[in-house]
Amino acid sequence: MNLTDEALQQIAARCVKRWDRHYVPIKLSTDPVYSAVAEALGNQALPILDIGCGIGLLAQFLRGLGVTAPLVGFDYDARKIESATAMAQSLADVSFSVGDARTQLPAHAGQVVILDILQFFQPAEQNALLRAAAERVAPGGRLIVRNGIRDATWRYRLTVLGDWLAKATLWMKSGPVAYPTLNQFRDTLSACGLSVTCRPLWGGTPFNNYLIVAEKA
Repeated sequence: MNLTDEALQQIAARCVKRWDRHYVPIKLSTDPVYSAVAEALGNQALPILDIGCGIGLLAQFLRGLGVTAPLVGFDYDARKIESATAMAQSLADVSFSVGDARTQLPAHAGQVVILDILQFFQPAEQNALLRAAAERVAPGGRLIVRNGIRDATWRYRLTVLGDWLAKATLWMKSGPVAYPTLNQFRDTLSACGLSVTCRPLWGGTPFNNYLIVAEKA
């Protein structure tokens, strides 16, 4: 599932910042997470909650594919939410809000996506967020997570370095705190009654990213 060049150009034209006009089409065409999430979501009409949505790239990607399910994006960085909202003005059933995922997730029943934010929380906070997200998955829906995983590989060490570089360049507001393990996902989400699968999602990157899909029967 990939966007056409025309769709990428349309998304870039919606960007309000000059840097984003160059960054966004490159990100959407090279990062394997967007097509992987779209495939995992399936052809369902269930609403989608995007926790840690940033500037709303998942919403742009899904609408570019023709996915029409309602989508709510949620992020604690008000600057990114401002950009996401401006970019999504022409998109139907897409909205964004600011808040702390550890304490104030919006009410939701459908499918849930969490991309690349768990490393900024303590392990207990990670588990609490996963449980809160699982509670918001409707029957037949899925919780889909992409995150760097803690293990003994060189990919993990480069992942940590990459996140600190994101902090140094001010793309992220904070540096990494703790990286989850695959067993942590399996144990926490299985206890919530979800069926869990994990697979590497490296793409062409050196980072230790995995895709976790947890489904509610």
